Amino acid sequence: MKKMTLILEGHLIDSGILSNVLNFIVGENLDYHIDKIDVGKTRVETTRAEITIYAENDKSLELVLSKVSPLGAYEKGGVNAVFEYSSKDAHAPEGFYSSTNHRTEVYADSKWNAVSQQRMDAVVIKTPEGFVCTKIRDIKKGDPILCGSESVRVYPPAAEKKDDGFAFMTNEVSSERSYDITVDTIAHELRQIRADGGRCIVVCGPVVIHTGGAPALSAMIREGFIQGFLGGNAVAVHDLESFYYGTSLGVDMKSGKPTHGGHNHHMRAINRINGFGSIKAAIQAGDLNNGLMYQIEKSGIPYCLAGSIRDDGPLPETVNDMIEAQAQYSQIIKGADMILMLSSMLHSIGTGNMTPSWVKTVCIDINPAVVTKLADRGTGQAIGIVSDVGLFLNALAVRLELDLS
Repeated sequence: MKKMTLILEGHLIDSGILSNVLNFIVGENLDYHIDKIDVGKTRVETTRAEITIYAENDKSLELVLSKVSPLGAYEKGGVNAVFEYSSKDAHAPEGFYSSTNHRTEVYADSKWNAVSQQRMDAVVIKTPEGFVCTKIRDIKKGDPILCGSESVRVYPPAAEKKDDGFAFMTNEVSSERSYDITVDTIAHELRQIRADGGRCIVVCGPVVIHTGGAPALSAMIREGFIQGFLGGNAVAVHDLESFYYGTSLGVDMKSGKPTHGGHNHHMRAINRINGFGSIKAAIQAGDLNNGLMYQIEKSGIPYCLAGSIRDDGPLPETVNDMIEAQAQYSQIIKGADMILMLSSMLHSIGTGNMTPSWVKTVCIDINPAVVTKLADRGTGQAIGIVSDVGLFLNALAVRLELDLS
């Protein structure tokens, strides 16, 4: 009979982590014994458990360890990391460790070492500077790649639950959550982030333009509440259409009625920008002097418009190389304290895949399934607010006392 002792630390009981670990063990038809458990008695105290698992062979133990390690379980005593060298570019050894988006440490040189550039679906490479998450496509021949999960310790957000003003907003999706309290909480966070010199990044879809939320978002950028902008070609196109023609998707922004010939307004907006060569050039020429893209350019915050197969035009600023767009997105969200995802499911999922799980993430969408999809794809920290995004942004602007005139 083989055995392995696991350690679990954190808010294990109220988060459900302990029961989930035990369920994984039982699900593999293995036996276990809880050797020791020290239960935290207050909201801030953590729980520590030692659990010995029994199996017929080492393979069964390795399998269950690979399943429970993303929940924060690690082998007692620390097993030194095993690294294998890549035999070619963009190729990892067969047993490579695939990372989560949770804070991670690797046991090597008889100590726990932090992993940097944390993101999901990456490998961990040992470098002279430390341990780094790296996409498979960025592996170089000869890179030492971490293999197996025996030497890995992760810290899920649920295990590290913090007792702060944001904590009441669980990641459950509900249209019944108090709207006023939610908006007040996010406004408080934005003020605090700005005061601390932090970074809030917006992921924005064209619905923000259609629903009349652009002036509020523009004001947030102007007043320094937003430090980065991520979107696609469409949000910029319809913002420009709104400025030049007073429509979005051909619908009059004031009356809400379709306009004659309005279906081609977005194409005319693209063509007009192409005539100048770029959005920035149109601003410099005095042709564009208001709107969301105008404010983004004027404020100088970094932004990326990621292209897609659906794009008309696209605009000169749109990044059509998907690898390059991913790299720019990843660079912009570095060091983010909060990400606001505004009615853009695909861009939100893409951003979530490269965002560490400790970053406060709020997704505002009229469709509750969007946040469910985010969670299904690994962004379990996302808080869902079921709301018309235009109404939400305007309510947030009021709480932030912004001038929208």
